[in-house]
Amino acid sequence: MKILIIEDNARVSSLLKRGLESQGYQIYISEDAEDALIMTARLGFDLIITDIMLPQMSGTEFCKMIKNKQPDLPIIMLTALGTIDEKIEGFDAGADDYMVKPFEIRELYARIKAVLLRKSSLPKHSDTKDILQYHHLVIHQNTNRVFRDGKEIILTPKEFKLLVFLMSHSDRILTREEIAENVWGNHFDTGTNYIDVYIAYLRKKIDRDFDEKLIHTKPGVGFIFTRNL
Repeated sequence: MKILIIEDNARVSSLLKRGLESQGYQIYISEDAEDALIMTARLGFDLIITDIMLPQMSGTEFCKMIKNKQPDLPIIMLTALGTIDEKIEGFDAGADDYMVKPFEIRELYARIKAVLLRKSSLPKHSDTKDILQYHHLVIHQNTNRVFRDGKEIILTPKEFKLLVFLMSHSDRILTREEIAENVWGNHFDTGTNYIDVYIAYLRKKIDRDFDEKLIHTKPGVGFIFTRNL
């Protein structure tokens, strides 16, 4: 497994390199995102770990560019920026996971294994049904486009992933734990309000301009995607 680390702090990158090599990974280092873009195109990594505060281009912008070209390439953000808004911005850019410095190296090992396991369990595009439809809401999975009553709805990568999960389990109550595990990964801290924030984002885009609402809250239980309420 080849992992690229994008980190301009030599002490941190050296620590990560030694630790991950001890776990059997092949490690590459880049000090800036622009160089990392070239390396990614040439070398084909299995996973990328990136800081956000980088010279020339931020890790967030790098993540957006990579996910636009390689949406299935896992990216973990490892950064000192740890507010809720900063984490949401990272997830909206397409990050698969987000860790805040200072960090425990053993937790990073676990996060990497979880992200790679989720990647390996995903069906390949050629095996995936392209179109999901529920009433007048249509999702084109291969192009990440969403339409309701013929009107295109623009979603961030994380909003799109959440909508696909809700719609794939329509007419069934989903707990926050189920959503956390399948959209953010097992490590997700359900004590935070991330899920509620993203549900609110989806409601504004999917339901606000339509008489029939599809995303509903079951107080004390979770959420259900249905038109049968």
